Amino acid sequence: MIEMHDVWKTYPNGGHALNGISVKVDQSEFVYVVGPSGAGKSTFMKLIYREERPTKGAIFVNGFNLEKLKQRKIPFVRRNIGVIFQDFRLLPKLTVFENVAFAMEVIEAPKKIIKKRTMEVLELVNLKDKIQSLPTQLSGGEQQRVAIARAIVNNPSVIIADEPTGNLDPETSWGIMKLMEEINFRGTTIVMATHNREIVNSMRKRVLAIEGGRIVRDQLRGDYGYED
Repeated sequence: MIEMHDVWKTYPNGGHALNGISVKVDQSEFVYVVGPSGAGKSTFMKLIYREERPTKGAIFVNGFNLEKLKQRKIPFVRRNIGVIFQDFRLLPKLTVFENVAFAMEVIEAPKKIIKKRTMEVLELVNLKDKIQSLPTQLSGGEQQRVAIARAIVNNPSVIIADEPTGNLDPETSWGIMKLMEEINFRGTTIVMATHNREIVNSMRKRVLAIEGGRIVRDQLRGDYGYED
């Protein structure tokens, strides 16, 4: 599903983001990525959906070697990876329905399928009554649920979630996590970077702890392991 072999990432300014990471994530796993700010978590996540490229090492996602991937194959690989951001990144002038449908329009799906699938995922995230609303008319939790619907509408095999509860209050965060757990239960692999100690300690999943660009802990049903 996801494999990294001796992956290094050095930026042009000389900063070392990752230092020899090797890890494997299997299909249907739910993995938390934790660690101090600046430890390399965001770089780790971006490498999976090829937002960044490694300085050295090999990365495989769904059987594709991302470093040897031809340019024309990149959209196909990304189609199978849904990405959820902390700041939602919704298109402000589009409605809830249009924001989600847009992800299918990009891959030129038939209009009938777009409408059917978009309504299916909006029902899953409990937003069928908000389809004509604009992002500014939604709460933070509702906006994040739209972002989740957009990430899963193309049936990706992997979800990359970078601090999806970072801007949400505790009650809303739990609602988002229940939804993420439901998506994982349906077979989608989830890799989620978070600083939320309570969520990690309560919803025991596999934990990868990154410090100084290295994986220092890989623990099944792990805990957060850091003080606030």
